[in-house]
Amino acid sequence: MKPSKLTVALLFIILVCTNVLAQIQPGVYISNVENKTHELKISSHYFIHTVYEKSPAKFIKTLGGFYTTYQGNLKIKLEFNSNFAADSINSLSLAFEIGKDYLKLTGDSELSFKQQANRHQDLEGSWLFATRGPDKGQNRRGETDTRKTLKFLMDDRFQWVAYDTKDMTFKGTGGGNYSSKNGVYAENIEYFSRDNNRVGASLEFNYEIKRDDWHHTGKNSKGKPMYEIWKRR
Repeated sequence: MKPSKLTVALLFIILVCTNVLAQIQPGVYISNVENKTHELKISSHYFIHTVYEKSPAKFIKTLGGFYTTYQGNLKIKLEFNSNFAADSINSLSLAFEIGKDYLKLTGDSELSFKQQANRHQDLEGSWLFATRGPDKGQNRRGETDTRKTLKFLMDDRFQWVAYDTKDMTFKGTGGGNYSSKNGVYAENIEYFSRDNNRVGASLEFNYEIKRDDWHHTGKNSKGKPMYEIWKRR
């Protein structure tokens, strides 16, 4: 018996709804296992997984890259992996399960993450370091450069990562929570790969958005003036 047009339409709606439900909702997801914090930051196309301890402060690892999903599997082509020199991993395939406010990932082990509240602020999104300011038409680093410094801000969580995609060289990362309001950007450091003693520090800067550029000015951790320009990715 040939299916009716109504039946075909209903099947199409079911397939579309199933596909939508199977998509991971962008946001920040946290899993606490023993003394370790596993933090995921996921946009519509990018994935970062960072592991650290809060007390005593200790950075453990981070990895991230562009991802796709298909039939319950999350496939990630990594841009960076802090453990690459030891494990040579440049891609991942993880089974995933999603619920109303949780995400479960299964690879070598299984982790269940709880989605954090959405807290959209100015500057939220993905940025790549472009150049030192002020902007005088100087050369910029761009997407085609293998050497990158990424800054990823989402739901009051921030992370910067320095790396080179040419040979998966990892150069450093740091992150924690941030605020951005009325031209003032502040970071509170909760992990720092180069020096665990930096955890707990708070830094405050000025920001201004000019088209797709973030002009970031103030003083660095050594008290010296700094001016950076970041390009929205």
